[in-house]
Amino acid sequence: MREGQNARNGSGSAQAQSFAVLVVVVAVVAMAGCAAVGPDYSPPRPAVPEQWRNAEPAVASADSVRLERWWQVFDDAVLSDLMVRAIVANLDVEETLSRVEVTRLQRHQAGASQLPAIDAAGSAKKSENRTADGRSTGTESYSAGLNAGWEIDVFGGIRRRIEAADADYQASIEELHDVIAVLLAEVGLSYIDLRSSQSRLAVARADLVARQQSFELIEAASRAGREDELALAQARASLATAHAAIPVLESGVESVLNRLAVLLGEQVGALHRELGTAQPVPRAAALIAVGVPAEVVRQRPDIRRAERELAAETARVGVAEAARYPRFSLGGSIGLESLSLGDLLASPARSWSIGPAISWSMFDAGTLHDTVLIQDEVQRQALLRYESAVLAALEEVENALIAYAKEEQRQQWLGQALVAARSVSELAEQRYTGGLSDFSEVVDARRSLLSLEDQSVQSVAAASAELIRLYQALGGGWQTFDELAYQSRSTTLSGNRHD
Repeated sequence: MREGQNARNGSGSAQAQSFAVLVVVVAVVAMAGCAAVGPDYSPPRPAVPEQWRNAEPAVASADSVRLERWWQVFDDAVLSDLMVRAIVANLDVEETLSRVEVTRLQRHQAGASQLPAIDAAGSAKKSENRTADGRSTGTESYSAGLNAGWEIDVFGGIRRRIEAADADYQASIEELHDVIAVLLAEVGLSYIDLRSSQSRLAVARADLVARQQSFELIEAASRAGREDELALAQARASLATAHAAIPVLESGVESVLNRLAVLLGEQVGALHRELGTAQPVPRAAALIAVGVPAEVVRQRPDIRRAERELAAETARVGVAEAARYPRFSLGGSIGLESLSLGDLLASPARSWSIGPAISWSMFDAGTLHDTVLIQDEVQRQALLRYESAVLAALEEVENALIAYAKEEQRQQWLGQALVAARSVSELAEQRYTGGLSDFSEVVDARRSLLSLEDQSVQSVAAASAELIRLYQALGGGWQTFDELAYQSRSTTLSGNRHD
């Protein structure tokens, strides 16, 4: 009777203990729904002007081509093709895509920390004992079990860590967008530089032909006694000057062709046959509306990246703050033991355990507190970088707007000067042929004409280049090729796995 009563008392005590454990577990799990410590992120709202100060009416209102495809304003099929090829094959884009993949996996790792971790363990042992009389006895034992652990995110440290990982991943995507935008602008600028160098080289070669013809005429006249040594020396110096201008321009063409090849992920020299034939410098057939400053803040990838980095550092303040509080976890295990491997699953020797645990760094000489203060400063640095990125973007747009507008004005004046210089050169030729002036007048007129022709080509190129810089500053270009870049990486990875 007493034994039965004791058994009943033991059973009741075990039930009470189990119930107490269950209550604690439920309470700890419920605490995981509490608000996370640390600041909740709120995107900054930078103060920006309502309109651009230097926007010309034509630039501000035109909208013939979307900003996402700004290169189409030049109506150049070769340039459009180079853009696509650069996105597909550029090594910087490929490297950045790899970083995006790393942050994606790190985000997955952070999310996995919310879930329980389960480990399996097993052992097999054999022992032998030998007695003094030489007899030996041996035993075998086998065991298998599962261990589970789950950190209960009571104070939100894990949640903040996931927030930071999400923001890091998004920041890496914006970095990709920025790399694409910079690449497209660099391809465009290099292409403009190529056509400008080729056009300047064509002007220099045409001038060389003209000076060669003049030299031959003066040399013949000098032999016949109709021209003095001074005119011959002037013609020879003029011809040598024209020859000297050619190598520098040829070197410039070669250099920019090599640069374009590298941007397209190709070997140096790969584009010489394709792009070696001179073509005019592309000029904008239409313009794109520049919008308002607030739109630049929304669409520039470097600003978007800085904002996501600020979000990540804000979340890490919560991670540092949560480390100061107790950590709760729930652990459990189940195990089997047997003297025979075949009887392991049927063995009555079983064990299990479950229960909560707590750990807390109660004294660390202020280390964790300092960690929070350090992260506060890191967050402040991220905010300052964001604000700096906004200011730099506004500066770039304003500078590009004024530079483009002033270069357009310069082109108009150069056009008038070029017409006048051609007239002067023709008159100088006529006066020299008619014996009304010496050859130095022809040399001076040609030198002035060549300079203006060269400046005119450079001015057209400068205007196109400033337009490209403007569209880059406005945050255009990356939107069109974002998906293409990912498709290129998928194709590359599939090919590598196949190999």
